[in-house]
Amino acid sequence: MPVRTIRLGGGGARSRLWSQIQADVYGHEVEITETEEGAAYGAAILAGVAAGMWTSVDAACKESVRVAHCLLPISANVSVMQSQYAAYSRIYPAMKSIFRY
Repeated sequence: MPVRTIRLGGGGARSRLWSQIQADVYGHEVEITETEEGAAYGAAILAGVAAGMWTSVDAACKESVRVAHCLLPISANVSVMQSQYAAYSRIYPAMKSIFRY
């Protein structure tokens, strides 16, 4: 499934640095939601759908989830992340045989 939108909310999204790192790792714009109570807010949306306030979760989210701001990936950082991930992917098989859980 293609990624269309990445949204961040809750405690970690308060950190602009952490949010920028995620944009750079994913190579996609990230949207920071207005609400900081991600899990509780999601539970309230689900309850509203169950109670018939909205016809679907998609409809509820379209009506009630708001984006505070967006962060674009920094292309130089994306290149570094992709390069490092490629290196990790090459050495992972060898590490897997060393570290057994």
